Amino acid sequence: MSMPARKLDLPRYVTDAERWSAVLARDAAADDVFYYAVRTTGVYCRPSCAARAAKRTNVSFFASTAGAENAGFRPCKRCKPDQASLRARQAQLIAAACKQIETDEQPPTLDALAERTGLSRFHFHRLFKRITGLTPKAYANAHRTQRLRRELSKGARVTDAIYAAGYNSNSPFYASSTRNLGMRPSEYRSSGRGTAIRFAVAQCSLGALLVAASDKGVCAILLGNDPEALVRDLQDRFRNAELIGADREFERWVAKVVGFVEAPRLGLDLPLDLRGTAFQQRVWQALRKIPAGETISYTQLAQRIGLPNATRAVASACGANPIAVAIPCHRVVRMDGSLSGYRWGVERKRELLARERGGS
Repeated sequence: MSMPARKLDLPRYVTDAERWSAVLARDAAADDVFYYAVRTTGVYCRPSCAARAAKRTNVSFFASTAGAENAGFRPCKRCKPDQASLRARQAQLIAAACKQIETDEQPPTLDALAERTGLSRFHFHRLFKRITGLTPKAYANAHRTQRLRRELSKGARVTDAIYAAGYNSNSPFYASSTRNLGMRPSEYRSSGRGTAIRFAVAQCSLGALLVAASDKGVCAILLGNDPEALVRDLQDRFRNAELIGADREFERWVAKVVGFVEAPRLGLDLPLDLRGTAFQQRVWQALRKIPAGETISYTQLAQRIGLPNATRAVASACGANPIAVAIPCHRVVRMDGSLSGYRWGVERKRELLARERGGS
């Protein structure tokens, strides 16, 4: 018996009834999504405006300030809908702070960042974390790690790359290098040279399946039609690693992965070796928290990690996921519930969702 599919979340504030409910609730989340105008006053407002509620019969809705003004309404002097919203102004302040962190040779102090925005140290720290999902220190560390990745990928000497990324000395970097890069810096620079990757290709009901693992855990689960293409993909990912064919112990891992693909609701009790940027790993960890049989949109996933404006970046992180099924990017769909692109094929995505819902 198949389980009922989870009801998909649809866009909000589409109908006039939803918009009116948002106005009555003074819902700040609806600001900049639509505006409402009151015929008896000739004024238009944001949904969150603290003005006294008007009668529903006197209210009309507009998608933009231009639409309201073209209809003869003037902006409210209280909520100033023709100016940038508080949320937009705060986002601009934090965007400027992020740019300062990215461009300064050394990470600026919290006091310096707060002073530049005109906010208190405490207020700035709280606002920065709410908008970016990271503390200023964590953001600076993530940015330095990305700079280091770029330098190492160019073939720079490890010491030179460390200083080019903004570290004052080797010691603070090496204290966290394996956690940030997923491997020792010399290994990252050489695309896995000195790292042993065990792998095997098997067949499952979804086609060819490649499983690869380092000494830390599964680092790739790839799906496709051509086994040789999957091996080439693995070689491209770890150009200089030592790729080792499966032994009997690893074949048991592969069998577990095959069983997991056939029945994803059962889960996978194998360690994972996630290798990606700080942002990608954050998205991937959020994906792992989506229950089997459920789906969310890319927009909702961005909101879950505290970055509601990062929908495209979230979609890119899903597309970069190298561990199929175990990192369930197949559970992310478009806002209207339709299936979007999946690096291993939309039909596989549809089948995996059906299996999780008990449909096959």
